[in-house]
Amino acid sequence: MRALLIGLIDSLGKTFFPEFAMFTIYLVFIAILLIKPSGLLGRQQIGGSAPPAAAVALKKRGVPRTFGQAWQKQLVSYAPYSALGAIFLIWPLFMGAYTQSFMIQILIYGIFAVSLNLIFGYTGLFSLGHAAFFGVAAYTTGILSVHYGIESFWLVAPAGILMATLAAAIFGIIALRVSGIYFLFVTLAVGELLAAIALKWVPVTGGSNGLYGIPYPDIGLPFTMNATSFYYLVLIIFVICMFILYRIIKSPFGVALQGIRDNEHRMRHLGYNTWKYKYIAFIISGLFAGVAGVLFAPSGGVIVPSFLGAITSTLVMLMVIIGSTRVFFGPVIGAAVILFLQYYVSLFTPERWPLILGGVFVISVMFLHGGISIHLLKLWDRIRYSYGSAKD
Repeated sequence: MRALLIGLIDSLGKTFFPEFAMFTIYLVFIAILLIKPSGLLGRQQIGGSAPPAAAVALKKRGVPRTFGQAWQKQLVSYAPYSALGAIFLIWPLFMGAYTQSFMIQILIYGIFAVSLNLIFGYTGLFSLGHAAFFGVAAYTTGILSVHYGIESFWLVAPAGILMATLAAAIFGIIALRVSGIYFLFVTLAVGELLAAIALKWVPVTGGSNGLYGIPYPDIGLPFTMNATSFYYLVLIIFVICMFILYRIIKSPFGVALQGIRDNEHRMRHLGYNTWKYKYIAFIISGLFAGVAGVLFAPSGGVIVPSFLGAITSTLVMLMVIIGSTRVFFGPVIGAAVILFLQYYVSLFTPERWPLILGGVFVISVMFLHGGISIHLLKLWDRIRYSYGSAKD
């Protein structure tokens, strides 16, 4: 019945209002999901909370007996993070512009993926419309820079983040009226609706050609922004975002989100307003997706409507799943893996990139349960404790 109604409205819209047919189909789809998500003739589904996810537990072996041993083990524990920090800090100085651009994309998509994991991995909300906030911030930055000549980072960045946060606040009220698979469909429809608006609003967004010519921002320092200086700006913002998101996840608020993910009914009976917690998490997630969008606009210099829609949302969801939803930095690892594969595959067989991405996803799900990051942590854990046992 629902399919018949949507098909009928789609046909009537294309016949009488061809310019608005793309919008009406998504608006009707959202309305039906909100009013009668189980179908016009279906029964109401009860429940819909996400299944509990297992927590990561790494076994502790070999308690150090002296202060020196404890200090050495601490150094070994943080060695991977120190090595990665040194790579991201020094390596771009000795590489070309393309390598710098590639690492900028890893950092930006890392922020984007971790922001999605706040509602997906830690709250249990499966969203396929997260790119809407990313794209809104990117378009806001591009429109202010290209059409109005505003290049100050301290003006365009807050404006883009504010627009993304407002979009998340509005869409959260709509999407969180339903749960489970209906939440997924509503977020998908909202993202596609915004992509359709960007496609049709040609004078402002450039339509299918995109909005191009977005310059590097001016941060107010006495030098011209180039690829290297922009890289370090993105790196600083990446570190700040990771610190804030990590503190949020480790706070009582973050623990409550994980409780909602595992058993929302129990959290509700304990007195938690679960809808409010999910709504706040949705807004925070949209805010940090907006930060990624603000940085993404000048990094490539062009924004197209697909950055708002399901293609980008699906790509970043795959980054989260492949990297791991259970490890905080897992989505960053997933972003690096996918972007690395995309770069090398595009050199040889660019037309087969979706096929190879699908194959990588299937392999990771079948043989790397929980994501790549969990297995990397387990491997490093074995190395660390082997080192500790040898020292003992």
